[in-house]
Amino acid sequence: MADVEEPKFNSLADRIAALNNQKNFTAPPPSTKRPPPPPPPAGSGKPALQVTKPTPNNVVSLQSPSLPARPQKRNPPSLPQRSNTSVSVVESPPILPERHAPPPLPGRKNSAQPSPALPARRPSAQPLHSRRGSNSSEVSHISNISNLSLNPVSSRTSTTSNETQPARRVLAPALDLAKLPPLPPSRKEREAREAQTAKEAAEKEATDIVKAPLLSVKSAPVIPSVGSRPGLPPRLPSRPGNSLAHSQVDEAPSVPPRRLPPPPSAFVRPNTTFESSRNPSLPRPRPGPRPSDEAPPPVPVSSRPTFSDIDAVTVRASADQAVTCLICRDFSGPDSVAAQYPNHSLPRHDPVGYLAGVLCGPFPSATDKARAIFTWCHHNIAYNVEEFFGKCIKGRSVDETIFHGKAVCQGYAEVYQAIAQRAGLQCVLVGGHGKGYGYKPLVRGEPPPPRDPSGHAWNAVCIDNGEWKLLDACWGAGSVGDQQYHKQFKPQMFCLPNDLFGLKHFPQNEQYFFRKDGRIPTWEEYIVGPVRGEKAEFYGTATDEGVSEFTFSPAEKHIPVYGGEVVRFQFSKVCEHWDPVRHGKGKSYLLLMKIHGADGRKEDMVPLETDGFWWWTDIPARDLGAPGQTIFLYALTTLNNRDARGVGKEEYYRTKNSGGYSMSWAIFSKWELV
Repeated sequence: MADVEEPKFNSLADRIAALNNQKNFTAPPPSTKRPPPPPPPAGSGKPALQVTKPTPNNVVSLQSPSLPARPQKRNPPSLPQRSNTSVSVVESPPILPERHAPPPLPGRKNSAQPSPALPARRPSAQPLHSRRGSNSSEVSHISNISNLSLNPVSSRTSTTSNETQPARRVLAPALDLAKLPPLPPSRKEREAREAQTAKEAAEKEATDIVKAPLLSVKSAPVIPSVGSRPGLPPRLPSRPGNSLAHSQVDEAPSVPPRRLPPPPSAFVRPNTTFESSRNPSLPRPRPGPRPSDEAPPPVPVSSRPTFSDIDAVTVRASADQAVTCLICRDFSGPDSVAAQYPNHSLPRHDPVGYLAGVLCGPFPSATDKARAIFTWCHHNIAYNVEEFFGKCIKGRSVDETIFHGKAVCQGYAEVYQAIAQRAGLQCVLVGGHGKGYGYKPLVRGEPPPPRDPSGHAWNAVCIDNGEWKLLDACWGAGSVGDQQYHKQFKPQMFCLPNDLFGLKHFPQNEQYFFRKDGRIPTWEEYIVGPVRGEKAEFYGTATDEGVSEFTFSPAEKHIPVYGGEVVRFQFSKVCEHWDPVRHGKGKSYLLLMKIHGADGRKEDMVPLETDGFWWWTDIPARDLGAPGQTIFLYALTTLNNRDARGVGKEEYYRTKNSGGYSMSWAIFSKWELV
């Protein structure tokens, strides 16, 4: 078959026309699908719908032929149109019942106001040295607009760069429009610079020559000054540079030390409390030259204190020191005021406010106010033994407790807190455990019980100098024994230091210990106590005579007999300022140890030595008695039917050796021999 030259066409329309003229062009075979259903009868008044559907090339268009009417029959639903034929036949849609058309949409108003124009683009501040091609692959880093965003290209169109790509990457020009400040030096640079500076300074100090100051040849005339101290001589250099300066300094005249005036011959230093605080050695003379050898003026005798003035200052200093001690402080004023207002004489309306005014108003000191309330509770509230032992304690308000006159420890603490706070004092109620009625100390080796800080209540009040003081108004009013209440004022429950107060009180809140050292004892430490085992029995009569129960020795209840040791019995006063005449009931009693002799066959009374603060005696253990016996610490109260206060050891032995005598004692403490 010979090659036929294919004609060339200038347009698509020419090519389509040529294809239509070809003889072998045949139309596609007719569709073999099922013919569509006939349209509804012509009586409907609607003409047949003719639709012209363009081909993809918009060249050939066909009309669907009108079909004859079909007998009256319901039109089946139209089948979906198949798309596998080159010529699509448009089917007439079924005639639907007439519907009400929606109202037409309102016409859109043409806006007369034109759209706002975009602001003019600011030109780049950095000039371009050379204009680049539009299709260049090198894009400036100054512009933030993409080239493709300005000239969009279809994804079906490929673009080709017309310019040759550079062989290396071209960077943006350097920014040299402004000069930036220099960066601060780094740490290594600073350390290097400091090291270099120190090295240079050391080298300079080693090489420099230190010259001593030269003495002036021409100077002003010397004016003698009285009472003024001359200037010190120039300091000698550590490394003299020349011999001239050194010789000038050595030639300076030496001045003798300052002479102190002799003390007056009639003056004798008294032995007072100031003696311990002063340094007896004379002050050393001040170094330095003096302009002359003249002695200073004498001390004026008229301003010298007399012995009476010194004694007065000494007594006042001792009194001030005693005031700070609550044990030795004179509380006669607050105690007398507290006894003047019994609870039956109080007004029924606001008794707490009335008591706060009459008890605390006369005293400016917070300590005296706290003491007045403490003493009033002793006079007017008794322990409610009926409700306590009957286990039917009733809760009452503060006013009801005041007029009822009976309460347990919780009631005491609530009354005290209410009156103190109304008087302007800072006071809190403290709950916890107390070693009071019913408490049994642990025997040696017995484990402590589980932690249970409950069952008792007391108070903490802020007194003078902002000090928090622990006190127990319940125990200070009296004690309970044999299910009976014994009214007895115990001021030590107000005066006892917080450290010793904590030996018998353990608060639930640890911040209410108020110890001076700030330490918080543990529950086991509190239960066991400072004594490992049972403590020796101590009676309250000893406290009334100024004897401290916390300095007893031996502290344990049981004393071994056959240990071959010498037992030291010693005690002290409750305070170093405590005076039996001024703070107690009179002169001190003579203390005696009642023992049973070797093997318990001979009883004897051994008096104790004393220095005014301590009492002590040493007794061999075998002379105390036999195991199972009891020894006592006695206070001689009467001798030959007279008061034995002030009786000494010599008078006791003299009366005892005389033959006929009578004595009586008070028990202070008790031990058991094992």
